[in-house]
Amino acid sequence: MFTLRDARPSDTATICGFVRDLARYENLEHEMVATPELIGAALFGPAPKAFAMICEVEGKPAGFTLCFYNFSTFLGRAGIYIEDLYVDPAYRKHGIGRAIFKALASRAVKEGCGRVEWSVLNWNTPALDFYAEMGAKPMTEWQIQRLTGDALVALAA
Repeated sequence: MFTLRDARPSDTATICGFVRDLARYENLEHEMVATPELIGAALFGPAPKAFAMICEVEGKPAGFTLCFYNFSTFLGRAGIYIEDLYVDPAYRKHGIGRAIFKALASRAVKEGCGRVEWSVLNWNTPALDFYAEMGAKPMTEWQIQRLTGDALVALAA
């Protein structure tokens, strides 16, 4: 049995820990610079930029998701983008990931959003298989592009 709830300000350190665990799993821990303060400001500051949910098993955090809203001009509606979704390995295969997706789909439908989207590393076969089982479709014709770090600063100058 598990419970799923909206994150609270007191969850910021837990969320940061889950993000670090995810970064480690994705071999990207060297890129993580987020702190509980930065996460807390993004989620609970005066102008929140994202929202998060925590899954608990017997009161202990077992997983989380952190999302934000995007917008589709083609649909003329907002969507939900899943930035991170992580379930502690000890709690996988118990329906937590599916419950998180179901909650996000329900939120999207309730709020009139046109879609829920996310990215996945192409080597993450367990995740790809899980998403396919839920009916997710890969967007193979699209390629993610990113400006960050020095390139972002240079372009802004």
